[in-house]
Amino acid sequence: MSIGLSYVLVTPYTVAKSRTGGVLSRLLSRTDLDLIGAQMFAPDVDFANKYANSLRERAPQNQLVLLADYVKQFFAPSGGRPHRTLFLLFKGENPCEQLLNACGHLYTKHIEVDAIAGETIRDTYADLIFSAENPNEVRYFEPAVLTPRSQEEAYRDLSLFADFLDTQENLVRNVVYPDPSKIERTLVIIKPDNWTHNSSRPGTIIDMFSRTGLRIIGIKVHRFSLAQALDFYGPVEEILKEKLAESFGKRAQEILEKEFNFKLSGDLAKNITSSFGAECASNQFHQIVEFMSGKRPGSYSEEEMTMHGSVKCMILVYEGENAVTKIRDVLGSTDPLKARDGTVRREFGSNVMVNTAHASDSGESYEREKDIVRIYHNSAATIIKDYIKSQAPSSIG
Repeated sequence: MSIGLSYVLVTPYTVAKSRTGGVLSRLLSRTDLDLIGAQMFAPDVDFANKYANSLRERAPQNQLVLLADYVKQFFAPSGGRPHRTLFLLFKGENPCEQLLNACGHLYTKHIEVDAIAGETIRDTYADLIFSAENPNEVRYFEPAVLTPRSQEEAYRDLSLFADFLDTQENLVRNVVYPDPSKIERTLVIIKPDNWTHNSSRPGTIIDMFSRTGLRIIGIKVHRFSLAQALDFYGPVEEILKEKLAESFGKRAQEILEKEFNFKLSGDLAKNITSSFGAECASNQFHQIVEFMSGKRPGSYSEEEMTMHGSVKCMILVYEGENAVTKIRDVLGSTDPLKARDGTVRREFGSNVMVNTAHASDSGESYEREKDIVRIYHNSAATIIKDYIKSQAPSSIG
């Protein structure tokens, strides 16, 4: 079976209602596809019209006409303000079929409310309400998500998306705040332990952060290079030595004294702490770097240092008042065993190192971290273009 690409668009209304996490949970837990790209963007009038026309030209079917009209009206800016839309890129076998099954079909005739099972994303989050007086008149329509029905449609749309996304910044600036001085941004990383297999965890974590009322203005799938991981976690190395070297040294001293049945001198105990203890603490740092990049620090060429790592994470940027504090309150303590009930780390973390997510601890940290992970750069468009180039013309349609 050939491997293909397809996408899901999360509509501006669904994004604004903070349903992003719920949608992602369904997509990840109900398919075996690999999420290889994600980007929050704000369509302009030209893009909305092009995408709407592409939908309208495919077939004169009721649902496509409804979707085309919806895209033209609600994806384009209103009142001069563009709207956030989330693009999710998936790769795998039969991606269109899998995503369509997870998203659900649109019903073009009236059905009883009790007949809806809530099985698909659209069952849960979409609405198609007809007039009581005229069963053929649609009074309200919100599709929640959009996804193509065939690989040919997918590639046609993806070419359109790649051209547009290539011109966009990775952070959406579509709100003017009454007092900008009160607004903060913070960076969140949903760490590699959440991506070892397809599950609802990443979406559930996003859903938990949504309780803060903050806005997601940027999102991307990221693979840390070894150089990035060393730079990102560099400040932690000395902290680990300060906090852990003594405890490792003391533990080693106790084991040696018990094994050889004599008390070590003060000088020897200090030497164990400064040598063995410090090395153990350094090893902890190396484990963190390996956990985040898939590669343990060592002797590598410059090319090997800067290559994308073998493990995946997701990076999000949240914006709003007191963003740093609000996100860290929901995140919980570094040690999951000490985190409050109901926090992300208490719910999903394993230990101090595998603690499921990271969040900037200050505005200064955000500024440093965003530059390391190149938050203004998103590779989604490049992935699409490279993949389509690699396909035979006959497979693109």
